[in-house]
Amino acid sequence: MLRTEALAGLVVALALIPEAISFSIIAGVDPRVGLSASFTMAVAISFLGGRPAMISAATGAVALVIAPVMHDYGYDFLIATVLLGGFIQVILAVAGVAKLMRFIPRSVMVGFVNALAILIFEAQIDHMIDVPWAVYPMVATGIAVMVGFPRVNKIIPAPLVAIVALTAFTVVRAINVPNVGDEGALPVSLPTWFLPDVPFDLATLKIIAPYALAMALVGILESLLTAKLVDDITDTGSSKTHEAWGQGAANMITGFFGGMGGCAMIGQTMINVKVSGARTRLSTFLAGVFLLILVVGFGDVVALIPMAALVAVMVMVSVGTFDWHSIRLVTLRKMPKSESTVMITTVVVTVLTHNLAIGVVTGVLVAMTLFARRVAHLTETHRAIVENTDGTSQAVYTVTGELFFASSNELYTQFSYADDPDHVVIDLTQSHIWDASTVASLDAITTKYERKGKTVEIIGLNAPSAERHGRLTGGLTSH
Repeated sequence: MLRTEALAGLVVALALIPEAISFSIIAGVDPRVGLSASFTMAVAISFLGGRPAMISAATGAVALVIAPVMHDYGYDFLIATVLLGGFIQVILAVAGVAKLMRFIPRSVMVGFVNALAILIFEAQIDHMIDVPWAVYPMVATGIAVMVGFPRVNKIIPAPLVAIVALTAFTVVRAINVPNVGDEGALPVSLPTWFLPDVPFDLATLKIIAPYALAMALVGILESLLTAKLVDDITDTGSSKTHEAWGQGAANMITGFFGGMGGCAMIGQTMINVKVSGARTRLSTFLAGVFLLILVVGFGDVVALIPMAALVAVMVMVSVGTFDWHSIRLVTLRKMPKSESTVMITTVVVTVLTHNLAIGVVTGVLVAMTLFARRVAHLTETHRAIVENTDGTSQAVYTVTGELFFASSNELYTQFSYADDPDHVVIDLTQSHIWDASTVASLDAITTKYERKGKTVEIIGLNAPSAERHGRLTGGLTSH
């Protein structure tokens, strides 16, 4: 077990180096800032997080959110933003925001995973354009090693074998291909305590608050979605609230050491959990420790690792992450069109915006709209004319189904206002009033009948519906 966790941590650390450097460039900071952030995030979350074996470090999503602060106001304001973003994450966790995860449908999760796989693959394309021809066979060789080596030996992670073999080959044969050293300078010392030199006033808060809030929301969303994915892969549960405040605390620690902040990294998490078989916090901790040792103690060696080896690793992660079952024709034929629409929408929006948070939120909104539309059509109204013992008659309308804004808007048109007798009964025994829109529709129906000199009696309300109707009726429109 210890060997599996240690080797997994080493592979993740190697994969983190070019990623952290790339995200630093996106944020507009020195590569050392991203590498330091990855170390502090990984080590901190290994103690504070709620999902064992999940990897947190500097990420592209967070880098994109905070980049404008660096560009417009400088490094100190960026660190202040990270600190505030971490604090907001802790507050949101305490407020129970993690419980909202249950409102994310499976189709959105599938779209999230597929979009992520596409983005991981897309990110590797830049490393395969305008490069020496030797890069292409090296990438192919790395993929072949990772496909074939597990059939011979399942103890040593295949990605580690591919990285070591390709690095040794390029050094021995003196092959000139892009390597990690070309991506940016590596740190030469441990991260040190850092306090941002910014005015502690309302003006500063107005500058950093919008970016800090966006960072907090993006970080929590990606982290909780990744945690849920790891839960499914490992068949184990985790505390999402614990993970949410752990992310916030880790970001605050990272900020105080001058790091750019981050969140869960699904690509590296898949390497750790799915490819390397890690299951405990130890792998996350060792990933951070190995990262620091590699870039500080063995920076000259790490700089020699060919990017082709890391590209091969990430391509295999992309292939392994994608849910191929979800796009099979058999699956698509069986799946309701609304579910497929939500999944495809999530993928398309995420890939176009390069923002997983925007894609997931869009997918959830589409899912909610389609669900409301589907449920609205399940509401039915049946009309019957009942003769009373005194020779008069009354119209009885029996409403079945859930009444809310989408279904109650059509309720108004289901009544025969001109043809009905003087007394009308609306039976809601098989229904439920969920919102003010329904109460407003019932008021409109009652008012229209009253204008024709007819009376309306609403019966069959359950306790919550009666309370809501009694509280809101007559007060939703101006007279």
